[in-house]
Amino acid sequence: MRRIKNSPQNSLEILRAHVKEEATQGSQKSFKQVIDVSSGDPHKNGIKPLSFIRQVLAVCLYPELLKEEGLSLDVRLRTQMLLKACDGGSVGSYTASSGLPHVRQSIADFISRRDAGVSSCAEHVFISTGSQVALKVVVKLLASGEGEAQTGVLTPIPCPHTLPTLMDIYGVKLVPYQLKEELDWAVDVHELHQVLTTARRHCQPRSIYISNPGNPTGHVQDRKSIEEVIQFAAAEGLLLLVDEVFQDCVYGQDREFISYKKVLFEMDKQYSETVQLISFHSLSSACIGECGLRAGYMETVNLDPEVLHFIDTLLCTDINTPVTGQLALDVMVNPPKPGDLSYDTYTQKLISCAKPTLLLFPLKEILLSQATLSHNAQRAWEFLNGLPGMSCQPAMGGIYLYPRLHLPPEIIEQAKKVEADVLYCQRLLEEEGVLVGAGGQTGGTTGSHHLRLCVLVPPHTLEEVLARLGSFHLRLVDTFPL
Repeated sequence: MRRIKNSPQNSLEILRAHVKEEATQGSQKSFKQVIDVSSGDPHKNGIKPLSFIRQVLAVCLYPELLKEEGLSLDVRLRTQMLLKACDGGSVGSYTASSGLPHVRQSIADFISRRDAGVSSCAEHVFISTGSQVALKVVVKLLASGEGEAQTGVLTPIPCPHTLPTLMDIYGVKLVPYQLKEELDWAVDVHELHQVLTTARRHCQPRSIYISNPGNPTGHVQDRKSIEEVIQFAAAEGLLLLVDEVFQDCVYGQDREFISYKKVLFEMDKQYSETVQLISFHSLSSACIGECGLRAGYMETVNLDPEVLHFIDTLLCTDINTPVTGQLALDVMVNPPKPGDLSYDTYTQKLISCAKPTLLLFPLKEILLSQATLSHNAQRAWEFLNGLPGMSCQPAMGGIYLYPRLHLPPEIIEQAKKVEADVLYCQRLLEEEGVLVGAGGQTGGTTGSHHLRLCVLVPPHTLEEVLARLGSFHLRLVDTFPL
């Protein structure tokens, strides 16, 4: 059995539980509540769920609610349509391993609309228990060989903190390529070529993983950058794995989300008909934030039908994605439109609502979530850059900031058994009750130290996080001058 290393995140989670217990039992802590902004779980920190999704799911789970006179017509119609798509009219029934055909078609229609008419085929869409499960399936298919014959995947540094462990579990060699911090964490194609050449002496690189918008960097690629990566993948015969989970939250000036598929199909046929691409999306996306419902999907492009068969077979090991999550995916990709009854009703509530944070209108909720995220990212960026010994590139999208710590030698010397950024996170948690992610978890470059901070939280929670972090950091600087 492959031996898996204990990650810094696991150690911090264990410490968080211990500190939380101490705080609630009346210890001499300066805080009563531990705030966890190490990962993207917005509902845990007080971001409210979208009402339309919850209304539809509530009725799907208990169809007797259809008899309620106060139920809005569009919730009623959507629920009836979704229940009709379920065997036996019940969310308690199994579905195909790749997902409900109705929901797969809804996703394909969403992709076609998003990409301005670039067609999408429902048979190439596979629903999974979150995008991570979809990625696991692909990694399993790629994994083979040992030593110089071992499969390698080019992986950005920094990367999602779960990715190194996933690669390790399935025996795939992580081939790191460094994102350019001084260029707002951009992808450097020259770096890709150099890394690939070196890697081919030690393993067999077969794929390149991209996160756009970047996780945890917040970088959003422009069309030129995407084209360069596609051309690189085509020239080197690499499968493109593109995590686009945060596509609904781009707020950087003069930046917009453009899918890899859209760019690919607007290129010459030598690319659009040959480059193999798998893209991933999820209910954990920023504006939906339904992490606990566990549903996502991948779309495959230019893959051999036999490979699609194996993907479907591997998904069978999970039987099927939870049906409630699949139905929530349908709402995510096909939300209420102007003219729907909920739109008109909740717009009227908007006019008379004294507290905008309590709005129930789905579109307004999404706009509120996006506005909160954009405001928080700017506020946190300014605050972090104002601290001595810390610098942070501006985020263009996504839900994280990834500031760099410029730590004094004394702190680095103290961190003998763990990375210095992990030690920083441990002390911040113990002294101020704030859990942030350590950059070392994301494969950060040796010699540099970073933090991962989720900013998709209520503004008052962010202010509390910044106040505690700032207090801790200034005490540290006073003790160990930079």
